[in-house]
Amino acid sequence: QVQLVESGGGLVQPGGSLRLSCAASGRIFRIDVMGWYRQAPGKQRELVADISRYGITNYTDSVKGRFTISRDNAKNTVSLQMNSLKPEDTADYYCNADVIEYGSLSKGYWGQGTQVTVSS
Repeated sequence: QVQLVESGGGLVQPGGSLRLSCAASGRIFRIDVMGWYRQAPGKQRELVADISRYGITNYTDSVKGRFTISRDNAKNTVSLQMNSLKPEDTADYYCNADVIEYGSLSKGYWGQGTQVTVSS
């Protein structure tokens, strides 16, 4: 079984910054795409950013230029640096990873979520 553990959420004022981190553990052979999703109250979960094993990144339009996703393949971690935060960034943020376990096929895993609140 694979576990994803997130950290770094919290309360921040508009214009501020936060850094989210996610660490994967378990019988991991390889992780392909890792990403961050968010879900605001009453809304569907949406992709914020993802990154391939080779460092190719993808961002939703609303965060381009403000958020940066990065990963460390050796440590099985992914981070999201969030700058110039806006109230509309308020949501629960979830880490996601496409994991290939030893002797198994690729499977998607989710973290438990971390809350980000942007408010003055």
